Amino acid sequence: MSNKVVLVTGGTRGTGEAIVRDFASKGYDVIINFLNSLGKAENLKLELEGKYGIKIYPIKADLSKEDEVNFLIDESYRLAKKIDVLVNNAAIVTDKNMNERTSDDWKQTLDVNLIAPFLLSKQIGSKMFEAKSGNIINISSTNGLYGYTPESIDYDASKAGLINLTYDLAMQFAPYVRVNCVAPGWINTEMNRNLAEEYIKKESERILLKRFAEPIEIAKIVSFLASDDSSYINSTVITANGGM
Repeated sequence: MSNKVVLVTGGTRGTGEAIVRDFASKGYDVIINFLNSLGKAENLKLELEGKYGIKIYPIKADLSKEDEVNFLIDESYRLAKKIDVLVNNAAIVTDKNMNERTSDDWKQTLDVNLIAPFLLSKQIGSKMFEAKSGNIINISSTNGLYGYTPESIDYDASKAGLINLTYDLAMQFAPYVRVNCVAPGWINTEMNRNLAEEYIKKESERILLKRFAEPIEIAKIVSFLASDDSSYINSTVITANGGM
C-alpha cells in the first residue's frame, strides 16, 4: 500500500517546514512547494528521505502567477500520482503605512494568500471529490478574526477571506472532502524572532501562556486535522493563540 501524499505550500521555512517535518515523521510522502529556497528544499529531501524512508518532491512555483500554480498541480500529480492532503500554508505579509499602500500591494498579497489557495483547492479538491477522499487545510491567522493592524490591512483581509473560503470549499466538496482551517496567533519563527525584544515581551504578556507558539505546535494541529482522529471535524476554524 502506497504512502499518503501531502502537498505543503511554502514548505521550506518556519511553520511550513515544521508541517513538512511532522507529516514526514508520520510516514507521508511530501510535496514541498517553494520559491527561493532550492537549497533548503534539497536538504530537506536528503534528510527526511534518509530518516523516514519516504519520498520528498520539491517543486518550485511562484504562487502569485496562475500558470505556475497550474504547473505545481500538474507536476505534483506527475511525480506523486496523487494528493491526499493539501495544506495551503504559503503567505506573504509586508507592513506599510495604510496611506502608502497601493492596489498593486493588495493584488500581490491576495494572489498568494487567497487566490492561489482557491486555485489549488478547486483543482485538487475536485480530484479528491472524485476519489471520495481527501483533506484540505488552510493556514489563516488570528489577524483574520481579530487584532487587526492597519499596517497589514491587505494581509488581514486575505486571512479573513481564507476563513470564508474554508467554509465554501467544505460545502462544495461535501461529503467526501473535509476542509478545515487553523488560525495561529504569534509563532516563534525566524522572522518573528527578529522583532524588537520589548515588543515580543509586550505581546507575550497579552497571551495567557506568556509565550509565542513553537512551529511544531501548529504543525501537530495540521496533521491532526488530516488524520482519521479528526474524522468528524469539518468546516471548522481552530484558533491556536495560547489564549490571547
